[in-house]
Amino acid sequence: MKREWFLTALLALYLVLFSLDHKLLARTPFLVDWKSLSLITALILTSKGLELSGVFSRLAPKLVELSHGSERRLVLYLVPIVVTSSAIIMNDTAMLVFVPLVIATADIARINVSRAVTVSAIAANVGSALTPIGNPQNIIIWNTYGLSFMEFVRAMCPYVSLWVFCLVLSAFLLKDDEMDVMKPPSVVLNGRLLFFSAFLLIANILLTESGHHWMTLPLTVIVLLVTGREALLGFDWALVLTFAFIFVDFGEVARLISGSSWLPSGGLVLLLASAGLSQLISNVPATVVFLGSKPEWLPLALGVNLGGTGIITGSLANLIALRISGIGIKDFHRFSIPYFLVALVISILVLLL
Repeated sequence: MKREWFLTALLALYLVLFSLDHKLLARTPFLVDWKSLSLITALILTSKGLELSGVFSRLAPKLVELSHGSERRLVLYLVPIVVTSSAIIMNDTAMLVFVPLVIATADIARINVSRAVTVSAIAANVGSALTPIGNPQNIIIWNTYGLSFMEFVRAMCPYVSLWVFCLVLSAFLLKDDEMDVMKPPSVVLNGRLLFFSAFLLIANILLTESGHHWMTLPLTVIVLLVTGREALLGFDWALVLTFAFIFVDFGEVARLISGSSWLPSGGLVLLLASAGLSQLISNVPATVVFLGSKPEWLPLALGVNLGGTGIITGSLANLIALRISGIGIKDFHRFSIPYFLVALVISILVLLL
C-alpha cells in the first residue's frame, strides 16, 4: 500500500508550519515521540513477519469450507478472525493481510467484494481498539499515560464488545447469497518465521510493560535479520517517516493551540470531538492534537478509535483496504457511516451510565 500522497501532505503541512515559525526545525527532533515510534516500527515489522509466514492466508480455504456455500456465514466467520487478529498485529497490518485474503476468498467463492472488504476494515478498526498495541493511536496513548496492558484492555473491553456486537448484527442482517466455490490455491506455511514473529510479538509487549521501550526495535531488527530478512525487505519504511511527521506536524499544531478553550478535557465532549476530528484528519493525527492538553485518556481512546470506523479518511486502515481492493468510496460509506453513527450513539449511552 503506497502512502506517498499522505506523506506528501504531511511534508507540505510541515513547510507551512515552518514558514510560520523558523524555530520549528530546531524543535523537530523533540516533537517526535521516539518511544512510541520505536514500538510502532517494531510491531509493524513483527506483523510483516506474521503476514509473510503464510499463517493467515491458510485461513481462506478453511473459511470457505466452513461457510458451506453461505456468503453471510463467511462474513460472520471473517469478522471475529479480523477483530482478534487486529488486536494483536495492528489494524493497518491486518488490512494488508486480510484484504488480499478477502480478495483471494472472493476469487474462490465469488462473493461481494465491496461488502466483505468494508466489513473487514471496520472489524480491523474495532478489534484494534481493544489493546494498546492494536493501532498507533493506542500505542501513543498507552505510552503517554503510563497505563498497564491489562488496565487499558479492561477499560476498553465493554465498549469494544458492544462495537463487535453491532458489527456482527449488521453482518447477520446482510443479504445472503449462495457462493460458487472454486478450487483454492495452495499456500506454504513458513513455520520458522511464524515462530520467531510470535516470539517478537510477546517480547515487545513484555519489554514495553517493563519500561524497556528502547529495546523493542533493536531486538526486532536483529532477530529478523537472522530469521526473517524477507520481513525487513518487504517493509514499507515510508510508513515510519509518515508517523514521524504526524508527531512533528500535529505536535506543533497542538503546541500552537495549547491552552485553547475549545479543547475538551474529558467526558462526552471529548469523545465527540475526537471522533469528529478523526473524520477530518485521521485518528492518529487527531490523537496527537488532543494529547497536547493531556485530557482524560478513556474518552479520547474511545473517540479516536470509533472515529476510524466512519468516513474513509478516519483511519489509514480504511485507505489501505480501498487501495488494495479497488472498491468504490460510495460502496464503503454505504456500510461504514451507518455503522459509525449507531456505534457512536451506543457508546454515548454507555459513557453516560
